[in-house]
Amino acid sequence: MVESAHEFADRLRARFEGGSVVVVEPRGEVTLDVASSAWLETGHALRNEFGFEQLVDLCGVDYLSYGSDEWDTTVSSEGFSRGVEGKTVGRFAWGELPNGAANAPARRFAVVVHLLSYKHNQRLRVRTLAENDDLPVVASLMPVWRGVNWFEREAFDLYGIIFEGHPDLRRILTDYGFVGFPFRKDFPLIGNVEVRYDAERKRVVYEPVSIEPRVLVPRVIRDDARYATAQGEAAQRAEVKK
Repeated sequence: MVESAHEFADRLRARFEGGSVVVVEPRGEVTLDVASSAWLETGHALRNEFGFEQLVDLCGVDYLSYGSDEWDTTVSSEGFSRGVEGKTVGRFAWGELPNGAANAPARRFAVVVHLLSYKHNQRLRVRTLAENDDLPVVASLMPVWRGVNWFEREAFDLYGIIFEGHPDLRRILTDYGFVGFPFRKDFPLIGNVEVRYDAERKRVVYEPVSIEPRVLVPRVIRDDARYATAQGEAAQRAEVKK
């Protein structure tokens, strides 16, 4: 008999008393939140006691400006071409912060892993928040799942999260001289340098970005009646069948 999501969640709560377990319906998605100090210990327990043989994915998360809305979704006489106000995504320069930073959670950076148990036919999402926003550090899960090697390198490269105990933590997508972490929300969409080939020097050179940050086409969302229409038609068909 397959264990239900809520039964599984109760077992997790009993084992990880310092953590938080949430079940999202209707698909029964289970998330376990633990402190960063218990990250590695939790990994060992989930593999050895709960049978999660495989780490499917690991990623970083930046909660800067989390919950803020960049776009104006109301209808007005100004039409589609009206601009996006303030230092929103794409409109701030290097070293500035986008709008909405004050709305972010107390801790900014998180690490999320997705685990799979073939034996028990279960999936689990596990998250931890780094204690220090200036230098986010989380223990490496390499001693538990060796396949996490490049996932942690990617999160380091893109978010600047340090995985303590990783045997070879270096950039994997950007070049070794790259400045900054491109998936952080305070990283400008235009970057901070541009690259071109210099024919006189016979090599690639890096120079300050020559364009101003901007949003070319603002997105305006208007109400779409098609969903409500489809619901109404489905209700009518159900009434006819009666």
